[in-house]
Amino acid sequence: MNPYNEQHHKIARFPINSAFVAGKMTKEIINNLPEQPGPVVVVCIGTDRSTGDSLGPLTGTLLSERRPRHLHVYGTLEEPVHAKNLEKYLALINKNHPDAFIIAVDACLGRVTSIGSIVIADGPLKPGAAMNKNLPETGNMHIAGIVNAGGMMEFLVLQTTRLNLVLKMARKLAEALKRVDRSLGVPHDQPGSKVKPLYYHQPTNESSRLV
Repeated sequence: MNPYNEQHHKIARFPINSAFVAGKMTKEIINNLPEQPGPVVVVCIGTDRSTGDSLGPLTGTLLSERRPRHLHVYGTLEEPVHAKNLEKYLALINKNHPDAFIIAVDACLGRVTSIGSIVIADGPLKPGAAMNKNLPETGNMHIAGIVNAGGMMEFLVLQTTRLNLVLKMARKLAEALKRVDRSLGVPHDQPGSKVKPLYYHQPTNESSRLV
């Protein structure tokens, strides 16, 4: 869970109730991938112990049930990736999928007017920033779902976030990512470009700004 920071990112925002949102998100995700990517890993961060922070594992579970052939999924309701084991999973990904392109998925807090929007952007996200946790920045690109308003009493806000909204966002994300998975099985004529290096470093003390 993180307060969303627009700085230093090329971002696209998708209100979850907008028309054809899954298809639009699919196109944006594909546009952020390198040509002829190597391994592509989706790291779904969060925990089912908090409704607001369950977007990641819900998305991971729904995507895994669709049996992706080309995306490697980490973070489900059964085996969540969260603050206590994130570094372990990043090390495991580095070992199992060298030079992988990482798509990080997490819930975040933002402005009231942005609740229910999904943000897709290049570069890493900062898991746990909303709760002042010092965790590794994660992802070559990231997907952040704005599940509630931030600014105060974040722990209570997460606990009182509506499951209906989180589940709706997770379903659309899983659908979009499954379409991305299908696209990875389609041959491309263009020469491949080098995959960006895996982001795996401690975040700076730069202040975050809400959406």
